Amino acid sequence: MSNIESVVDSLENRISKVLHKLEVLKQNNAKLQGDLEATQQKMIQQEAIISSWEEKYESLKFANSILGSDESKRETKLKINTLIREIDHCISQLSE
Repeated sequence: MSNIESVVDSLENRISKVLHKLEVLKQNNAKLQGDLEATQQKMIQQEAIISSWEEKYESLKFANSILGSDESKRETKLKINTLIREIDHCISQLSE
């Protein structure tokens, strides 16, 4: 009888340890799933930021190609400054 009881106790002890390990592994798995989801969200956000910067870069590249040489750049800057002055003048007239 004593031998059977010790075997049963040993089995209960082992089953208890296995169940405890199972619970620990489930918790670890849940944490890793959460980390994975957070990382995937961050990656999606980073891809959106990269896409935005690529669009800005392409726009800038296009604008620089339009400007051309240094002389063209100077003329374009002068035209832009003139337009800004005209807009400021219009805004001041509307404010009065």
